[in-house]
Amino acid sequence: MFDRDLAELYGVETKRLKEAVKRNLFRFPEDFMFELTKEEFSNLRSQFATSSWGGARYQPMAFTEHGVLMLSSVLNSKQAISVNIQIMRIFTRIRQMLTDTLSLKLEIEEIKKKLQNQDKNIELVFSYLDELITKQEDQTPHKRIGFKINDSNNNE
Repeated sequence: MFDRDLAELYGVETKRLKEAVKRNLFRFPEDFMFELTKEEFSNLRSQFATSSWGGARYQPMAFTEHGVLMLSSVLNSKQAISVNIQIMRIFTRIRQMLTDTLSLKLEIEEIKKKLQNQDKNIELVFSYLDELITKQEDQTPHKRIGFKINDSNNNE
């Protein structure tokens, strides 16, 4: 986002926003904020038939999402403070959602492992049953040893 848009969002003048950034430049590394070059600015202006930028003396600053967050903590307007508070609340909710999601994922993984183990156990039981059935089918009757009762003698 551009400095002008953020100034409007935070309820400050663009001039004051730029001053706050320059006073706290150490808080805005290149991946948070950068200033457009003259060529980039002229390309931007040529994209729009009528410029809404007016007669800007300085190149506009562009802020990444991290820069926008940092800017809300640097500026001292009611709107900036309100935005900063909202950002902190959102981060807290996101962290809670991630924690909930992570614990849910862990539970799902645990259930998957149990199911995989059960599948392996069921396969093992079936293979043992197949072996037992095969052994029973292949078994020849054994000759009995010991005292034999003769059925014909009992009938007499």
